[in-house]
Amino acid sequence: VQLQASGGGLVQAGASLRLSCAASGRSFSSGAMGWFRQAPGKNRDLVAAIAWNGRSTYYTDSVKGRFTISRDNANNMVYLQMNSLKPEDTAVYYCAADQRSSLRVDDSYYYWGQGTLVTVSS
Repeated sequence: VQLQASGGGLVQAGASLRLSCAASGRSFSSGAMGWFRQAPGKNRDLVAAIAWNGRSTYYTDSVKGRFTISRDNANNMVYLQMNSLKPEDTAVYYCAADQRSSLRVDDSYYYWGQGTLVTVSS
């Protein structure tokens, strides 16, 4: 099972990026998925999460109104649209997946991707 995150890069404050996570090796269409981030010297924190059917989502307070998580179960993909990026959004972003279907707002995900770096300059 692999989760491959992509879409990171270096952008200026105010710009947008769309992160993608491709799952392979098994279907996650019935499982919860999430995006985490880890800034240098800090813990890995949950940014956004989505239940298996996309009907329930969660966002940490600092990204509400700017980030949107979505999923494409037919193609085993999860996305994180990030708008109005700020320097404090700079981090390595990880996607995670779980076999449990309901929204997961902790770090108990079973599968983890390798991370993609997002750097936001001021």
